[in-house]
Amino acid sequence: MDLQHLLNRLDKSRQRLERWARKEGLEAWRLYDRDMPEFPLAIDRYGPCLHVQVYERRRPMEAEQVEALRLALLAHFNLQPVQVAIKTRRRQRGLSQYEKQAERAPSFKVRERDYRFEVNLHRYLDTGLFLDHRETRRMVGERAAEGSFLNLFAYTGSFSVYAAGGGARRTLSVDLSRTYQAWTRRNLVANGFDDAERHRLVQADVGAFLERMRASRARFDLIVLDPPSFSNSKRMHSTFDVQRDQLPLLRNTLDRLAPGGELIFSNNRQGFRLDPRVADWAEIEEITPRTVPPDFSRHRPHRCWLMRA
Repeated sequence: MDLQHLLNRLDKSRQRLERWARKEGLEAWRLYDRDMPEFPLAIDRYGPCLHVQVYERRRPMEAEQVEALRLALLAHFNLQPVQVAIKTRRRQRGLSQYEKQAERAPSFKVRERDYRFEVNLHRYLDTGLFLDHRETRRMVGERAAEGSFLNLFAYTGSFSVYAAGGGARRTLSVDLSRTYQAWTRRNLVANGFDDAERHRLVQADVGAFLERMRASRARFDLIVLDPPSFSNSKRMHSTFDVQRDQLPLLRNTLDRLAPGGELIFSNNRQGFRLDPRVADWAEIEEITPRTVPPDFSRHRPHRCWLMRA
């Protein structure tokens, strides 16, 4: 394993991407995305820190190799140990991607265009900000003006921040996790959106929330639905599988659209197929090419559709 070969590739990518990131106003971006087969890694830059994901494969990297990688990155980029987080990316089941990896780890904020978001590179498998949806967030900001916005599976609320910044009259963020709802509130407040009545949070299972809303007259001009691939949280009555359960989820979500409203539906399940029956309920346009940012172009990280009921 020639680590110098990897470091040379990182230097080349950094020279090119740093200029682009400065122009875009980004402090968080993907530096390396499995460019070379011998290094099955994704390396993201978050401000002064590196977040490294080691992907499993038939011959996974040995613990000694991962440690050598960590030491090489520390020395090459002149970083302190806390500034490099290395995790093994396995196929996730349930909410394991949200389980704590470290009890105590520092959080900090990174800038993305006009906004700042809290991230934590060590505490959980994910960092608090999905970089592959940067362009989707921009789209939300452009479409939210003077409307009502619903964020389902809100995670840490970055879509809600963009909607609020785009001039949404009100936002509603729904997520089952108390931890991530608190994170959403901090992100909203950090960007000046501290009106809790205008920017509401609901801690609930999304499926149960949508079922309760069936009797409500509440409708939304713009909805983002970005579910996990699979979930078996103890707080849910049953498991959730996005491929299996997409029809009732999309049916109930589309019912929440106001006349002329739009739904942005996305997921990152490999091999996901949109059920053709959804076309009976909505006009559908796949917008994946518009939502994948240039630093993620090597490997399609998600698929995304725009739906109008």
